[in-house]
Order: sequence, then structure tokens, then C-alpha cells
Amino acid sequence: MTLDPDRRAFLHRLLETPSPSGFETRGQRQWVDYVGDFADEVRTDDYGNAVAVHRGDAAVDTSFAVAGHADEIGFIVRRIDDDGYVRIGAIGGADRTVSKGQHVTIHGDDPVSGVVGQTAIHLRETGEERYDDIGEQFVDVGATDGDEARALVSVGDPVTFSTTVEDLHGTRVAARGLDNRIGVWAAAEALRRAAAADVDATVYAVSTIQEEVGLQGARMIGVDLSPDAVVAVDVTHATDSPGVPEKRRSPVELGGGPVVSRGSANHPVLVDLARTAADDADVDVQFQATGSRTGTDADAFYTAGGGTPALSLGLPNRYMHTPVEVIDETDLRDLGAVLGAMAERAGDVEDFAVDV
Repeated sequence: MTLDPDRRAFLHRLLETPSPSGFETRGQRQWVDYVGDFADEVRTDDYGNAVAVHRGDAAVDTSFAVAGHADEIGFIVRRIDDDGYVRIGAIGGADRTVSKGQHVTIHGDDPVSGVVGQTAIHLRETGEERYDDIGEQFVDVGATDGDEARALVSVGDPVTFSTTVEDLHGTRVAARGLDNRIGVWAAAEALRRAAAADVDATVYAVSTIQEEVGLQGARMIGVDLSPDAVVAVDVTHATDSPGVPEKRRSPVELGGGPVVSRGSANHPVLVDLARTAADDADVDVQFQATGSRTGTDADAFYTAGGGTPALSLGLPNRYMHTPVEVIDETDLRDLGAVLGAMAERAGDVEDFAVDV
């Protein structure tokens, strides 16, 4: 274990609290309760975006935000058959190739256990198989008919995989929803470090909602917050495992350190600040090219308010959007250190604008 026990316990609470897009309230409550111990102010908006603030030196007119998204992919109940089977749709980028044969939980008034049905191999026509779309798949909750099922679940109830946290060998951790509980964990850690160091800049930690369905929370809060600069923290693909096509490979690997993106939304001043902060924290970082888009909240933040300097800072992650995502805890520890060092240096930046 490389994280402080309190920090790791917080990560576990986040990972064990279901938070599919549009249904983030319980996860946000965990985050708000935690950051309230060291924030000067915590607030939420009508949709559940959460912001915690460290108020720096009043003489320093710099605001610096670190944001992660609270939501995870999942499913939603579309209808209930008369035979008692629950038909589902996708929330975000749910992967149809990994859902069958999995334990799931339907989150209604009370949690309901179920399984995504998969016809036994003995009964299938092998050699002619295809992956059913999510809309063709179903959840078996054990009901004998539609009335029994409808007494348990309702149309619109969210559904998540039932997997939780497993420690693998060494410092590797597997879990559902590391995308992007690590981001909201890191935003809280940046604020905790900023408060402990009493940094000069005003520092915002932000936990956004509905990133997986179109960066919606960042679009909502980017204009209202209007920081001088923002770092969006998210997972990024570690391509060091078998099965990744050569054309999709990048230099990013597990255990190699946090990942600084370059190109598109990523502001050169923030790229330089991240590099300098990593040196300050004695942390190795990796780099990735994002020529068109980052695929993170940075894409929404950087156009907010007429243009906000933004950076996508990533954590290497294997098997994204599956129930068994894998990270290296040392990368997460180092990510927190880099963000803390960036917060310390933010007040010294005279201007985040590029020199034209």
C-alpha cells in the first residue's frame, strides 16, 4: 500500500458508492463530506456539481481549479417483460462485449441484485456468435413474472456492475469505476495539500456530474466558476497489455507516472507548470498526444467563459469501461503530489495567456 490509510479509505468509499451518470448524488455526498474537513467553503448546484474552495492570500489574484468527474458508466431500466426479465439501455459508453454473465445491482428504492443473462455455451450455435447490443440484453432478478419484477424495480432505475475493489499483486488495484473516481479523489487531494500548505492562490476542487454523457457538468460549472486555469483529471489508456492494436498504442504504461496531455485543449503554460511541478515533487511523468480532443472535461472547460486555460492530466488505466479497470496506486499517489505542487506554484504565474 502506497497511499496514506485515510486517503485510501476515502478512495474505497468512492469506489464502493454507485454513481452512474444522472444518479451521482450518493457519490457526491461522500465527496462533500470528505472535503468539508479542510475546505473553507463547499457548495453544490441544482444538478449536483460540487465545488470546494481554499481561499488563498487576498493579495494574490489567481484562481486555480482541479476537477474530476463523479459519474461512471452503467445501464438503465428501459422496460420490464411480462415474464419478469428487465430490459436495459446504456448509460454512457457501456461495453456490450463484457456485460453478459455479470452480477449487477439495480438501484431502486432498495438495491436489487440481478445477473445479465447469458445463454449457456451448450445451447448456443457456436461459430456464428455475435455480441448483442445492450438493448438486446436483459437482467434476471429472479422474478417469476412481470408483476413480481415490477414490485422490485421501476423503469428509469440505474444499474451498475456489482464488482468493487480488489487488490492485485504489488501496488495494482482493480475496480469498477476507477474512471473516474480517481479524478474526484485527486481533486480532493489537491485541495487538501493546498490547504495544508496554505498556498497563495485560491484553489477550487471540483467534482462534476454527467461527463460520460457529454461533459455536461463541466459545461454547467465552467462559466460560473470562471477560474484563471483548470486541470481536468481523468484516466487515460495504458496500452501496455496484450490485445491493444499497434495503431492504438501509445507510450503510456502502468507505473510510469501521471500523464500530461499535449495538443488541442491543453494550454502550453499549464503543460509547463505541470512539468515544473513534477520536478518539484520528484515525480516522473509521461506524455501523450491529443491532437484533436482530450475526451475529458478539459474539452468543455477550455472553451468556457470565452476561453479558460486548461490541461488534461491523466492516470494510466487498463481495461477502461469494464468492471475490472486496473491502475497502479503509485501513479495515483504521484498524481496527488503533482497537483499539490501545481497549486503551490499557481500563485506565482503572472499570466496564463500564450505569448503571441
